[in-house]
Amino acid sequence: MLTTVKILVVDDEPDLEPLIRQGFRRKIRSGAYTFVFAGDGLEALEVLEADLEIDLVLTDINMPRMGGLKLLANLNNLDRVLKAIVVTAYGDMENIRTAMNQGAFDFLTKPLVLDDLKKTVEKASHAIVQQKKAELARQTFGRYLSNEVVATLLDQPEALKLGGEKRKVTLLMSDLRGFSTISERHPPETVVEILNIYLGRMADVITDYHGTIDEFIGDAILVIFGAPILRQDDALRAVACAIDMQRAMAGVNAQLAQRGLPKLEMGIGINTGEVVVGNIGSLKRAKYGVVGSHVNLTARIESYTVGGQVLTTESTLDAAGAAVLIGKQMKLSAKGFAAPISIYEIEGVGAPYDLSLPLWVEHLVQLDRPWPFVFLVLDGKHMTGAGYEGTMIQLSTSGAVIRTDEPVALLSNLKMMLPAPEDRDEVVGDLYAKVVEDVPGEGVYKVRFTAVPEEVAAAIEHACAAGKEVS
Repeated sequence: MLTTVKILVVDDEPDLEPLIRQGFRRKIRSGAYTFVFAGDGLEALEVLEADLEIDLVLTDINMPRMGGLKLLANLNNLDRVLKAIVVTAYGDMENIRTAMNQGAFDFLTKPLVLDDLKKTVEKASHAIVQQKKAELARQTFGRYLSNEVVATLLDQPEALKLGGEKRKVTLLMSDLRGFSTISERHPPETVVEILNIYLGRMADVITDYHGTIDEFIGDAILVIFGAPILRQDDALRAVACAIDMQRAMAGVNAQLAQRGLPKLEMGIGINTGEVVVGNIGSLKRAKYGVVGSHVNLTARIESYTVGGQVLTTESTLDAAGAAVLIGKQMKLSAKGFAAPISIYEIEGVGAPYDLSLPLWVEHLVQLDRPWPFVFLVLDGKHMTGAGYEGTMIQLSTSGAVIRTDEPVALLSNLKMMLPAPEDRDEVVGDLYAKVVEDVPGEGVYKVRFTAVPEEVAAAIEHACAAGKEVS
């Protein structure tokens, strides 16, 4: 792809413009160079203010109103990157020295020799094109990596080598609840629009807390705190970032609602441990990232969450310190770890962040008649066992209290198939839920809905409106 270099020629000699246009006619026709002209430094500044695409200034030194040296000084005050070539009288070393000290790229002496001018402009143009490519690479990488990773990869050639190091980091993984259902029910362009709104806002929050986005995995985000830059407060910042991400969901959903798009809920898992971090892959394709059992554990913890929740491990709490406010504690078995893992629900964080998660309020109603359903227990994305029977005895738009003769473990994911509450032979549809609490009473559990299709949500809202609120 051809990159055009736009050149401003500043000189009070009227014969210079036709000389330039004739001498560079092939470059102009090919689109490699574009020229604009000004008669002195003041006019040049006006042209530069109006045209932000100018890359190179070719300026004489001796001109009326404002000469080339004063123009150079003004160029340094502009909030943009420009290269300058100065033209001066033969042997005028004092002016040449002053111009070079003010940042001139190169100089030419009068009378101008066209071949020398072409070579000098070509050299400056090559430097400009390389600079544009580097900036494009920086901007492109910056869409996927933190500024710190981009700076490390572009400014330190040795950082591009394959390999890694063991390092203790804090990992954050977020994921949307029920996004697969949304994806199935909307056209691809709508799904991408939803994702871009969500991921864009989350990336802004993560950047504010100096997290490194390792990758977007569909609607999930994996973030590293502690690489490539290690800080003393990595764990605490990760916790504060997670809370702020949850708080930012209100703005995301407000934006989605304005466009008539469905509401989103997100869960977040945090874990601290030793991983291998660095450039991973092959000589042709590599990425900056992390590998290790603690990455898998972070993903497992995230899978235990419901919408609006942040769960973390004891290792993160130890590293973050006493500022973290926690709620209930659970012990769970995780693949790859022999002993049960203690995980904690985060409620807030103290100074210097002073953040708390939005309060989640549920309005349960007592159903006049228990609402029967058939459910399957999910292991990851797969269903295990046969269908079991249960009934909903209390209900809200976001969850239910259920009773079943089949024991279900805390944090189990359920697929619930609902008949219509009025006509039990009519099937309303399926929804997904997570067991979040054992309720006193034999076979009684509290579940939170994680994915509710629109037609099922309408039936649930209708049933809630007819029930009596639980005190």
